[in-house]
Amino acid sequence: MQPLSGKPAKSPTGELLLLAAERAIRYVDAANQRAVAPTRKDLAALSGFHEPLPTGPCGPAEVLQQLDTMGSPATVTTTGGRYFGFVNGGMVPAALAASWLAAAWNQNVALRVMSPAAAELEDVVLRWICEALELPSDCAGGLVTCATMANFTALVAARHGLLQRAGWNVTEDGMFGAPPIEVVVGAEVHASISKALSMAGFGRKRVTLVEADGQGRMRADRLPRLSERTIVCIQAGNVNTGAFDPAPEICRAAKEQGAWVHVDGAFGLWVRTSPKYAHLARGFENADSWSTDAHKWPNAGYDSGIVLARDGAALRASLGVNAAYLEPGTRREPMYHTPEASRRARGVELWATLKSLGRSGLCELIERTCAHAQRFSAGLRAAGFEVLNDVAANQALVSFGSPEVTREVIRRIQEEGTCWCGGTVWQGKTAMRISVSSWATTRADVEASLEAMVRIARECKSVSTTA
Repeated sequence: MQPLSGKPAKSPTGELLLLAAERAIRYVDAANQRAVAPTRKDLAALSGFHEPLPTGPCGPAEVLQQLDTMGSPATVTTTGGRYFGFVNGGMVPAALAASWLAAAWNQNVALRVMSPAAAELEDVVLRWICEALELPSDCAGGLVTCATMANFTALVAARHGLLQRAGWNVTEDGMFGAPPIEVVVGAEVHASISKALSMAGFGRKRVTLVEADGQGRMRADRLPRLSERTIVCIQAGNVNTGAFDPAPEICRAAKEQGAWVHVDGAFGLWVRTSPKYAHLARGFENADSWSTDAHKWPNAGYDSGIVLARDGAALRASLGVNAAYLEPGTRREPMYHTPEASRRARGVELWATLKSLGRSGLCELIERTCAHAQRFSAGLRAAGFEVLNDVAANQALVSFGSPEVTREVIRRIQEEGTCWCGGTVWQGKTAMRISVSSWATTRADVEASLEAMVRIARECKSVSTTA
């Protein structure tokens, strides 16, 4: 908005923001030219941050300069196209720009009256996500920090819904003396579900593990007896193999007994936006709650967890709060759908991501990254290395021989810096995990990374053979 008298002079804050923009642009533009992991020298420079608490103020420009000079070199270049760790995506340009604007807005999205714009954007993105993933349009939902928190939120809603059916109000009376709830998970359950179960009071050990097949899928024919007080947690996308639990069979068995099915879909649910890969996630729409993470495949940046629940009343009842100074309106209030009250307007970046990509952009992103994963698989197999999984989506597991050799290859790849991949142990075998999730990854990135992997692996194998 222009003032009445001409163009305004830039304020000190405006000058600082321009300086920050210059530094940020320089960082982003150089992402593909730098090593993915920081050097030892860069890491050693972080010691400069360890100083006594300053006795007085420091100029904002000096603060920014120190942050950029010491901090930027010591970051991992997840914004580039050659980071394949932890199923982490990058950040599409629209999301990055929207994040800057959202920070300038500095909105608290607890109640709609605190930020009408941010609350409205949450309403929009939750509807868009249901449309994109072809989930029930009347789901209630919330935006949280990550998939772990989304799983936790869904599980407390499930706890409330099942105990309410049994005549117990867990919100008022707690878990002491409540009718018992059984929890069923697959043998390859993700750690975020285990953590969420622990936080929700179910414990990590007091669950029934169901046998998994060779790809990590829960075996539906091994399900235990279910009841109306059972929560079944299923996976849309195993974190190692990318495999999907057989949702049609599991959901059918659960519905017959009145059990609640929760989907841990941190990244895999997004295949439902692609006609080519949607069959992998067939039947997941029949669950009762879902969690996913938009910082993974949609590339919305952090933090961007999403929880959806078919039973909106259970979600709101388990997360409601009352205080004299809180006056909810008649429309959806964000804080009644998440564990947090005060929180940043994370829906702004998510809206920008989905708006910029659209349905076709999401589809193209999924299909392109899956094709990259298949290229890694084919190239590594052709070079004589063992790919341990069926590369059905964007995950590939490779063994370079003995556990010692495989671990050394991973270490050398990370240190060399062309790309970054992490390690894992899959059904007793040490492996390197390649997770292709970034919008920025190109064919050239894949070929350069593949060349580095094969070269380093052959060097390590040669040393191992002659030792």
